[in-house]
Amino acid sequence: MKYSSLVGRIAGETVTAWDIHFAACDAAERGEDVIVLSIGDPDFTTDPRIIEAAVDALAAGDTHYTPVTGREEVRHAIAAKQRRLQGTPVSADEVTLVAGAQNGLFATALCLFEHGDDVLVPEPMYLTYAASLQASGARMVPIAQHADDDFRLTREAIEAALTPNTRGIAFATPNNPTGNVYRPEELEAIAEIARRHDLWVISDEVYGQLTYDCDHQSIASLPGMQERTIVINSLSKSHAMTGWRTGWVVGPKTLIGHLDNLLLSMLYGLPGFVQQATLRALELDDDVVDQAREVYRRRRAIVMEGLGQCSRLGIKAPEAGMFMLVDIRETGLSSIDFAWQLFRSTGVSVLDAEAFGSSAKGFVRLSFAVSEAQLEDACQRIARFVDGLPTSANQANAMEL
Repeated sequence: MKYSSLVGRIAGETVTAWDIHFAACDAAERGEDVIVLSIGDPDFTTDPRIIEAAVDALAAGDTHYTPVTGREEVRHAIAAKQRRLQGTPVSADEVTLVAGAQNGLFATALCLFEHGDDVLVPEPMYLTYAASLQASGARMVPIAQHADDDFRLTREAIEAALTPNTRGIAFATPNNPTGNVYRPEELEAIAEIARRHDLWVISDEVYGQLTYDCDHQSIASLPGMQERTIVINSLSKSHAMTGWRTGWVVGPKTLIGHLDNLLLSMLYGLPGFVQQATLRALELDDDVVDQAREVYRRRRAIVMEGLGQCSRLGIKAPEAGMFMLVDIRETGLSSIDFAWQLFRSTGVSVLDAEAFGSSAKGFVRLSFAVSEAQLEDACQRIARFVDGLPTSANQANAMEL
């Protein structure tokens, strides 16, 4: 039987990159001694006050259909939050609720792009960007952010990636997997090129409240950018609500209308009790986020200390988020071989960062989404594994023999 060409556009190497994570989860289910550092799902549960709001809503019978774009009071609360984060005017009719940022990116791409369009994306990028954008029929064009330049974005790299068919630029700041927060000059480079070439800009800002040493800035705040920028955000990471699937899209009113039509057939509205939990999370906002940030800050320090003494590893301190890139090039292994050998030898799962883009070749990504005790244990296991690998000299001697 014949399948749609869509199945090819949503498949590929970025999908198979999750295989090691699934293997680790299966091993954990069997009771094996594994430490899963391959996904950003916080080990701590959602704040009890948020859970209570959902429970109360359920008890009150909040189990019926809701407006496709979300309840008005929730959209007003999101608009208020985004006004604060973006530093721009945002109204409730410029907001739609979606089932997480992933759903928001996928639906937005379907409304903006089509076959024959090119969409530029700085890489390394999150694993599902390619499939989400290419599902529309558009072609994703990577923009290199080189490891030797700390994965920073340059105007020259954006210009080099432009094609006659470029219709948009999509990026995440703070970035997953690098942990970089885009600097003002990087945002201005994107903005200037977007204005000059009349491009849409999709800005994924789900880690915007989880910055450590520098402030997050939304590109929507730059002159002439709000009308061409779509901001995607969620509560998944900042409020430890990954399983609630609560996110939103902020954009021009016309786009929100198109998303309303699409989500009518794709989602038909988030559950009411989830929206009531969302409303409570937005009321608590900084109180919850500040606690999460400090947890991740401590865990970042644990990894920096635990792996910082490994002479054959390079540690990149993230400026935000819950992930860290580790340079494993001195081990002599490819990133995919390192990840699998590490898992089979120690039970620690990390992701091959090259799957996020060729710029991350020779790196692996690990998350802070486990307890501090587990994270310390994982760092010890990783250090022992690296220390036990043959040195370059030994590898060369073995090859001669």
